[in-house]
Amino acid sequence: MKYEIRGEPMSVVICQLEAGEQMITEGGSMAWMSPNMQMTTSGGGSIGKALGRLFSGESIFQNIYTAQGGPGVIAFSSSFPGAIKAVEITPDKPVVAQKSAFLAATSGVELSTFFQKKFGAGFFGGEGFIMQKISGNGIAFLEIDGSAVDYDLTAGQQLVVDTGKVAIMDATCAMDIKAVSGVKNALLGGNGLFHTVVNGPGHITLQTMPLSKFAQQIARFIPTKSD
Repeated sequence: MKYEIRGEPMSVVICQLEAGEQMITEGGSMAWMSPNMQMTTSGGGSIGKALGRLFSGESIFQNIYTAQGGPGVIAFSSSFPGAIKAVEITPDKPVVAQKSAFLAATSGVELSTFFQKKFGAGFFGGEGFIMQKISGNGIAFLEIDGSAVDYDLTAGQQLVVDTGKVAIMDATCAMDIKAVSGVKNALLGGNGLFHTVVNGPGHITLQTMPLSKFAQQIARFIPTKSD
C-alpha cells in the first residue's frame, strides 16, 4: 500500500492499494474510491473488542474496503480541521491515542481500549480515563486537532503539557498530572489547575488545538437567548 496525505487544515489521505489489499475504517470516513473497492461491514472480532471501540470513542462496527480484481484507490478525510498522521505499528511498538483519533488503517492493525492507570491523570489531565490503543502490524492513520508537534523522550525525561494537547504517545510512555504552583497562577493564569506530565521513554505527538478548546473559543461568539 502506498499513500499520500494532502491538505491542511482539512486533510485527506489517499491510499493506493494492490489487488487484494484491505483497509479498515470507521463509518463515514471514506471520501472517495475507485469502483473496484468492495466494502463489507464487520464487528471486528469479539463483543468485548466491539464494546472496547465504543468506549474509546469509535463505532462498534468497522468498514473493510478490499481492492477487487486489480489495484484500487481509496481516500479518507478528517472530520475536524487539523492533520492526519501516519503511524507505523509493529507488534513490539503499540501506541496510545486520544479518543476518536483513529481514522483508518491497513488490515493488520487492531483498535482497543486503553484505561488510564492513575485516577488523577484521567480525571484532571484532560485526555480522559479512556484512550485508544492501536496495536498489531501495519500503518494507522490518526487524526490530530490543529497541527502536530513531535518529541522523543528518553528514559526519565518529562514534558509538561497543557490539558488535552497529548494526541499520541508510545505505549512505553506514562501520563500523570501536576498541579499549577501558586494560587494566583492556578486561578488567574488561564491554563487551569492542572497540567499533564508525560514521562518517557518514547515518542509523543502533541496537538495545537484540541477540539474541546476549539469549541470553547467558538462558544464565545455565539449569542445567547438573552442577547
